[in-house]
Amino acid sequence: MTMIKDEQIATAGLADWRKLGQGLHARFTTSDFASGARLVAAIAEVGDSLGHHPRVTVGDGFVDLKAISSDAIYRDSEGVEHVVEWVTQRDIDLARKVSEVAADQGLRADPAGITVVELALDTANSADVSPVWAALLTGTTASSGRGSTGDDVRDATGRVPILWFQETEEHETPRQRFHLDVWVAPELAQERIAAAVAAGGEIVDDSNAPSFTIIGDPDGNRACVCTSA
Repeated sequence: MTMIKDEQIATAGLADWRKLGQGLHARFTTSDFASGARLVAAIAEVGDSLGHHPRVTVGDGFVDLKAISSDAIYRDSEGVEHVVEWVTQRDIDLARKVSEVAADQGLRADPAGITVVELALDTANSADVSPVWAALLTGTTASSGRGSTGDDVRDATGRVPILWFQETEEHETPRQRFHLDVWVAPELAQERIAAAVAAGGEIVDDSNAPSFTIIGDPDGNRACVCTSA
């Protein structure tokens, strides 16, 4: 299904929803967890009828929703089709139905409560560093380039934020001012480290293992694989 452009989304009349990043997002406030669960149950029925479901997070006092299609079609300037993660008409239809269900239950949308965080890394070598970060963040390289026309790291299950790469000129590796701590179960730490190394990374320092092990990508960017051990 063809991806929907931002201008079309803006005129779709989705008062409860906002386009953030690649998908449509909404938060509905609830009185308690049980009322949130009732909303999710009703949304499940709507999704079943449409053959398309949102991603859901339920907490005490809110239900967060994301509507996105994993098989949206993007056509580049030469007419070549690419399968990407983006909003399609099915997401517009789903969002409208969800808003109707929420209104029937007397729930209010809270657009101010929606935030999406993406990670961006400057590099001239995204093809080389992307598999390392995919393995670090998700355990495999399958998320490298998934759902995008570039080398973005996008986990299909939404466990971690999207990591995309800002193209730069070649330059010396600067001193890193921040890094990611990737927490995994203690028994899976060596497997995650091995996956990152197999993807082109290197072990920079394992003197504090199993508490944390520092991994570097081909550009010299670093992250820690951390455990509670």
